[in-house]
Amino acid sequence: MALRHAVLAALLDGEYSGYQLAKAFDIGVANFWHALPQQLYAELAKLEKEGLVSGRQVVQETRPNKRLFKVTNAGRAELESFAESVAKPSFIRDDLLVKVQVADRIGTASVIGQLEERASAAEAKIELLGSLLRQLRGEADEEEFLLRGARIGPYLTCLRGLAFEQEHLTWCLRIAGILRERQSAHAER
Repeated sequence: MALRHAVLAALLDGEYSGYQLAKAFDIGVANFWHALPQQLYAELAKLEKEGLVSGRQVVQETRPNKRLFKVTNAGRAELESFAESVAKPSFIRDDLLVKVQVADRIGTASVIGQLEERASAAEAKIELLGSLLRQLRGEADEEEFLLRGARIGPYLTCLRGLAFEQEHLTWCLRIAGILRERQSAHAER
């Protein structure tokens, strides 16, 4: 998947400025695709040049003018083509895992601290994703929403993000505990 597809997918929900798109990414798309705001602005420019999104200028009296973007028919066709293509297997690429792999050779104190920080971040993300799920389904319970909800794609990806963060929290706390126990056992020798 390229950033272009994530941007096009986010724009299916409406017309957004670059700033609004960055916020939408932070809340919904970030659980499966990370992009910096400057990357989003650059991608919007490329997509507009290719005719996959259209932009329009909005004049504001008390603020600087802004541009709003929406997906064009060509952009929808690009997304349809992308959806039909075979998905590549996912993989993990995480510098913290490299640090854990070498922790018994280089010392564990710093790695334990980083695992605990990552666990705290996962807890915060779990809370955010839970709130987003409640917001997306409104008054409906989950099963009713999944059966009859108008647009469940964002909900389903949010469920994946929630499951990932819950497992990540569990793993970080477990590994920090194991390394701490090993550290104590080596100190007693």
